[in-house]
Amino acid sequence: MTLPDDAARPPGHGLRRDLDLLEALASPEAQRAGGLGVVRLAQLTGREKSQVSRALKALAEEGIVERDPDTLGYRLGWRLFSLVARTAEDRLVRAAEPVMHALSADLEETSHLCVLREQEVLTLLSVSGHSFRAHDWEGRGVPAYCTSAGRVLLLDASPDELYVRFPDFDADDPRSEVRTLPQLWAKIQECRRDGFARVHEEFEEGLVGVSAPVRDFRGRVVAALNVSAPAARLADRLEAAGRSTAAAAAQVSEHLGFSATGPPRTRLT
Repeated sequence: MTLPDDAARPPGHGLRRDLDLLEALASPEAQRAGGLGVVRLAQLTGREKSQVSRALKALAEEGIVERDPDTLGYRLGWRLFSLVARTAEDRLVRAAEPVMHALSADLEETSHLCVLREQEVLTLLSVSGHSFRAHDWEGRGVPAYCTSAGRVLLLDASPDELYVRFPDFDADDPRSEVRTLPQLWAKIQECRRDGFARVHEEFEEGLVGVSAPVRDFRGRVVAALNVSAPAARLADRLEAAGRSTAAAAAQVSEHLGFSATGPPRTRLT
């Protein structure tokens, strides 16, 4: 008796074939085209069109891929991106937390791990200088343009991308040194030159802060390491704090696979 294809497959065979489809949908060709059809995916994976169609339908039902109703092409789906984002964010926090404890203990101030969300900076993790986590800022969003973390997180942006991200830019806070997008661009260039950004009572009266970029294995800025404190405590040592924060951010970047002196590499953890 001849077994059906599914019954004849060794364990894991179907998963490997699904991964082949996902690899094809993540390829430069798929990214350029905005998705690939069943025929092209069958060609790339060496499978029958009917098999590819059934597999894609099952993956689409779970949100792993999605089908464009107009072109009928498939692309990677929302659920896959959500899983990847959560995994990357979790790895980022795990890599950053011990470094942040050391930085906070050294400066005797609270440090924050921040990411960019639309036009705001979101704090993922806060660590105090007293060896416990400080939760006041975690989960809170603040404007990117007037914070040192926001300027660091925009380091990879071009002038055109700033106009796209801030289409109705309106900075009317009298404390901020940034009132226009060209001024924001100038602050970003200042951060690129110095290796960290500094803000002196621009976001909040009496509050100063420094931030430095955390980069992933591709060299992209994925987070900012920030130290903020009352001006009475930190203003006189803001430059030194900036250098310490930049050194700490470089350590986190190294844990994520970034090498400032060589090609991107993968770090095993």
